[in-house]
Amino acid sequence: MSKQFTLEDLKRILLEGAGADESVDLDADILDLRLEDLGYESLALLETGSRIEREYDITLDEVELTNTLTPRDLIDAVNTRLAPSAAA
Repeated sequence: MSKQFTLEDLKRILLEGAGADESVDLDADILDLRLEDLGYESLALLETGSRIEREYDITLDEVELTNTLTPRDLIDAVNTRLAPSAAA
């Protein structure tokens, strides 16, 4: 069974690394909302990316990470990186 990165994983890492704006409910349906609209700017995304890389032992493309628009985009990018290592 391959390891999957989920929305719950992302929410945990976002909260650990950058916290959350009081006006944002991360338990709402946020999958297709813009990360910027959730209060996560590029610096917060870089921190989030670093945490994901350490925890999942993968490397994320910095340009791709800064161009990530939604939680779904980021989850897809992480799971794409996890897939080859699962097959190894």
